[in-house]
Amino acid sequence: MRHFKGFLIHTILILVCFLCLLPFLWLTSTALKGPMENIFQYPPVFIPEDFTFENFRLVLALVPIVGYAINSFIVAFFTVILNLIFSALAAYPLARMNFGGKNLVFFGILATIMVPFQAIMLPIYIITLKLNLVDSYSNFQGYLGLILPFAVNAFGIFLLRQAFLAIPKELEESAVIDGCNALQIFFKVLLPLIKPSLAVLAIFTFIGSWGEFLWPSIILTKDALYTLPVGINDLQGAFSANYRLIAAGSMISIVPIVIFFVSLQKYFIQGSTEGAVKG
Repeated sequence: MRHFKGFLIHTILILVCFLCLLPFLWLTSTALKGPMENIFQYPPVFIPEDFTFENFRLVLALVPIVGYAINSFIVAFFTVILNLIFSALAAYPLARMNFGGKNLVFFGILATIMVPFQAIMLPIYIITLKLNLVDSYSNFQGYLGLILPFAVNAFGIFLLRQAFLAIPKELEESAVIDGCNALQIFFKVLLPLIKPSLAVLAIFTFIGSWGEFLWPSIILTKDALYTLPVGINDLQGAFSANYRLIAAGSMISIVPIVIFFVSLQKYFIQGSTEGAVKG
């Protein structure tokens, strides 16, 4: 009975995994199909009959997709760095220090998770304009306008707070006995112990920043500063909705995310469950 239950669970997981991969498989198939093959035929054909890499070559030749990728990388890189720094600095006192109103502050931060970005997008846009953080002033200010609104979030603070709570207080006490001050304890003792959680936060932040479309499409006015999602969306107008080229561009945009995840995957499972049962 136990073996049958295990077989049933694994079968369900494989089916769910296949359903999740289905859109990606269709995207890959579309990117590899030639111009004479119908990409919308029913039932869908996933193995191209007219197999070609020409769609990828055309995208790279006709669209500055490398420049778009560089812009996305700059924005995603600094967004990740700022999230790791600010989330850790905010999570540390909420987890390891005692002060009046600590729980109120923490639950107030958590409450912001329920507020969708679309609800606060207009005031953020007005603030961005007032601070001249748009690309019409300079490229540097354009990058700041893309990065700063996402420099910290409640999920990152919550995740790192849980990681800090899982660390025994005896380690801090030992560090104090050895003569460490608060900054040394934070940087040399605690941060190295929450590397898995930092990696998880970095992965989620990188994926979110890399795939962000709404905010860059609103705030950017220069083609030279387009990020990959905005630039790929431009393919629809540039090539009369050639879905083969759009699929090829989308496939190219996925590669950095896969590389980033694979490079940090050894931390992912440990970090995503760290502190899960700690209050």
